[in-house]
Amino acid sequence: MSAVDQRREAAARSVLDQAAWCNALGSPMYGALLERVAEDVRDGGPAWRVMGGRDAKDIADPLRLLGAVHRLVLTARAPDLAPFYPSVGGSSAAGDPWPAFRSVLDEQADAVREGLVRPVQTNEVGRCAALLGGFLLIARETRLPLVLAEMGASAGLNLRWDRYRYESGGAAWGDPDSPVRFSEPFASGRPPLEVEVEVIERRGCDLDPVDPLTEEGRLTLLSFVWPDQTERLERLRGALEVAGHVPAQMERAEGAEWLERALREPRNGVATVVFHTVVEMYLSPEAQGRLRGILASAGERATPDAPVAWLKMEHLTGSKPEPGGPTGIGPRNVHLTVWPGGEERAIATAAPHGPPVFWHGP
Repeated sequence: MSAVDQRREAAARSVLDQAAWCNALGSPMYGALLERVAEDVRDGGPAWRVMGGRDAKDIADPLRLLGAVHRLVLTARAPDLAPFYPSVGGSSAAGDPWPAFRSVLDEQADAVREGLVRPVQTNEVGRCAALLGGFLLIARETRLPLVLAEMGASAGLNLRWDRYRYESGGAAWGDPDSPVRFSEPFASGRPPLEVEVEVIERRGCDLDPVDPLTEEGRLTLLSFVWPDQTERLERLRGALEVAGHVPAQMERAEGAEWLERALREPRNGVATVVFHTVVEMYLSPEAQGRLRGILASAGERATPDAPVAWLKMEHLTGSKPEPGGPTGIGPRNVHLTVWPGGEERAIATAAPHGPPVFWHGP
């Protein structure tokens, strides 16, 4: 096999890996399209001509390709493909999207290549349903207002979790007029929805933060949501609306350095809540150890008047998620640690995008 054939095969395999994820996570449209992309890569077609000049790491990220094409659909630059995309009113009943998708790769190759340099940025609002119970427990146990500090915050939409509506079994929590609504997100159990929460500060960091108040930022976030997952798109659009009138401070920074600064001094009269979702799998073992050390040190300085909490939704420790593996697409553990005390509790499990949530906490 020639060097070029080897590169094609490596690219095709990475595309098929992502196709398996899309199928497993409920996007049959993207699963089927990526299977066709893989065939086209092996045949040296437009997909390979768009992707083939990039290094192995970039080739291994077909989500950029999908996002680049979706961006064209969202901006009405791919009218022949739009009828197949539910994100713009199309339907899977329209037929096979592959011919139109392939034509976009062929006829708008430069525009697609521009998209391949953009980092994949999603801000999965559905994960707020998994985190909600943790925030409620912190407020109940500390009886203090919350200061939020999110690592890997993307556009900071999850920093506005308290402005969304959660409804379960006749009970509810949150703004009844919110454009973001979770209807029956809890598959078993239910967090303490009677608890009142006051959030007085929202801060986040990201290596490449997105501004949700700009058209470019909104387009970036929408382009990376899978177009046949209309519930996710609806939540995202609602959260973008909320972001327009609920400020959050975002900073371009590496997580550990930012967190070390944020936790340097205890803050009396508030509960400082560090949280993150699906971040640890992107950190080296050394970076994970540093994160734990920073939080443990902050915990040692915590007092009942200045508590610190760590709330996270992550993969099983030490596991590498695989669509068909034992850890598979879920569940994701939701863990909570509150200092003083420092006992880590597994309070819930959830699907990668949030609901369904299985509540285990008190």
